[in-house]
Amino acid sequence: MPREKILIVDDEPEIVELIRLYLTKEGYEVLSTDNGPSAFEYMEQFAPDLVILDILLPGMDGIEICRQLRENYSIPILFISCKSEDTDIILGLSIGGDDYVTKPFSPSQLVARVKAHLRRKHQLDQQKEELGQLTFPGLEIDLLTRNVWVKGSLIPLSSKEFDLLALLAKKPSRVVPIQHLYKEAWGVDSNGDTRTLLVHISNLRKKIEKDPADPLYIQTVRGVGYKFNSSL
Repeated sequence: MPREKILIVDDEPEIVELIRLYLTKEGYEVLSTDNGPSAFEYMEQFAPDLVILDILLPGMDGIEICRQLRENYSIPILFISCKSEDTDIILGLSIGGDDYVTKPFSPSQLVARVKAHLRRKHQLDQQKEELGQLTFPGLEIDLLTRNVWVKGSLIPLSSKEFDLLALLAKKPSRVVPIQHLYKEAWGVDSNGDTRTLLVHISNLRKKIEKDPADPLYIQTVRGVGYKFNSSL
């Protein structure tokens, strides 16, 4: 069985080699580059299974690289950066990133995130043939093609936005605790940091809700989590 490939896009050699060391020990094939154009070439030539992407890069930054990758690829994209402000997290996740780790980070934590995202990807691939379509008033969710329509219009969602919507919609009217939702979507415990989840829910609401401030489908249960409103 071929080894899974991880592409690292980062211009700090020490960071790249540290990540390479840990991922190689886990059996992954690791590719690396320090710029956007080469990253696109690697994508076409080697078809990596996951991308670890720095935000602060010379020339084309990680945000633009992610934006262009999302036009053609749905594989997990994990941002790493020394920037930890909420605005940077929101921007990175809004344009298609799946997860976010700030520098300095624990290499073992990063490896755990990589494993979780790849495990989730495999689970989704294996389930595709068994999945069907969820239909609600004004909203259709195709679990096989991962397409979503709101009032007949196709709505582009990021991979994690779709995962969260599907997880909630498959449990209509049931309250899903935040920690449980995070673990189902990311495959690991949040360790108390749920900002990534909150950003994705916010972005998802902006795309499918008529009024994101007063959501119809994805409702907040204060102090607990979220539920999908099926009694429309």
